[in-house]
Amino acid sequence: MRLERDCIGELPVPDDALYGIHSLRAVRNFPITEERVNPVMIESYLQIKKAAAMANVEAKTLDKQKGAFIVAAVNQLLFSKDYRSIIVPAIQGGAGTSTNMNVNEVIAHLASRLSGRDGHQPLMIHPNDDVNQSQSTNDTYPTAGKMAMLKLISPLETALTELIDALDAKAAAYRDAIKVGRTQLQDAVPTTFGRSFRAYRSLFSRDLSRIKDVKRTLGEVNLGGTAIGTGINTTSTYQRQVVPILNQLSHLSLTTAGDLVDATQNSDAYVAFSGVLRALAVDLSKFSNDLRLLSSGPQAGLNELQLPKVQAGSSIMPGKVNPVIPEVVNQVAFEVIGHDTTVTLAAEAGQLELNAFEPIMFKSILTSETHLTKAIKTLVVNCINEMTANVDGCRDEVERSTISATVLSPYLGYEKTTSLIKEAAAKHLSVRRLVKSRHLLADELIDQLFSPASLTHQAPADKMLGDLTATAHH
Repeated sequence: MRLERDCIGELPVPDDALYGIHSLRAVRNFPITEERVNPVMIESYLQIKKAAAMANVEAKTLDKQKGAFIVAAVNQLLFSKDYRSIIVPAIQGGAGTSTNMNVNEVIAHLASRLSGRDGHQPLMIHPNDDVNQSQSTNDTYPTAGKMAMLKLISPLETALTELIDALDAKAAAYRDAIKVGRTQLQDAVPTTFGRSFRAYRSLFSRDLSRIKDVKRTLGEVNLGGTAIGTGINTTSTYQRQVVPILNQLSHLSLTTAGDLVDATQNSDAYVAFSGVLRALAVDLSKFSNDLRLLSSGPQAGLNELQLPKVQAGSSIMPGKVNPVIPEVVNQVAFEVIGHDTTVTLAAEAGQLELNAFEPIMFKSILTSETHLTKAIKTLVVNCINEMTANVDGCRDEVERSTISATVLSPYLGYEKTTSLIKEAAAKHLSVRRLVKSRHLLADELIDQLFSPASLTHQAPADKMLGDLTATAHH
């Protein structure tokens, strides 16, 4: 064991540990969850430390040799993706200081070890003086959080695009397949599966647009602002170089915020992004609700959609299959909506020049991004792609239903049409047959009115009404 000291006192640390006293105190102080900091955020933090070392060397405030070993240590960690030494919990007090110090300690110890290879005297590389030079948790932690959010957006966009494409394919496949349209769960007017799937496609296309729009805000970082955005303990060279260097390392397009104090103390960017994720979650949940309802039964439900059978649904009822994929998407949506509430409260609770609650905001948002991406992928692969529509059954439902009578209103009037609907329902007749038997309109006009194109209003309204009126007069 080695004995390390901080402003609180001393603690023994395992000799082979890359972390140090600050990391160890955090583990003991925050026994809330075993979940550690998101690995994408750790990767981003390491890239920040590398960029800072390079900028400090260029500013001639960091020894070139120390800078080279800091860069080498970071490269080793990034290449191996071995983040086991980043031991602090994701939920932590201190506005992220524990994460920053954990990263500083690991890099410093590893860099010192690397400098002592081949019989050389190890360099004393300090976590604060060297690795954390020109930095503060106040600017590195939010920058790492935003970088992680941006990195996780890409797979989310890909998954969402695949969902949109899958719905496009279903809309094309079932373009003219007629079905009952419903309002308030009651039969309304006929529509088509093509229209329904196109509407879902439009819904998720808006979600994709909102995600793309929010990326610019997330790309504005306060790196270089150090404590509360004042830029204290930095150099002009560092402030000018660190973000461009970081962009080269991360392949992101980050920009320095115009007001570093504002960017340090205010969390509206996280609230905005979390709100976009919440909107996507709400839309996914509504869509999943519809899938479960439309596939209900099959004997005693709507049975309009047939979802793929992916697993047995009951330990006691033989042959039962449940809509488990939409169900898991629903649950992810509930979680994301809850995360958004957490982000909202955490952002609102920030005080004066710094928000102490970024750890829970980052944990919530990064988890939401990851879970939404995985939920959409399983929805597409295990449900949408192999989903089929009950075309024949839905067409029969429309033909037997009184909903088709709506097309009669322009010719017979609302009250007369209502009377016919009631009579047809009471006598278990189709409205079409009843109108023909009463000779209320010409048979040719009735056939045109009750055709699939007319029932789903696929022809232009003025042309359809004009043609049918001419036929009626004839």
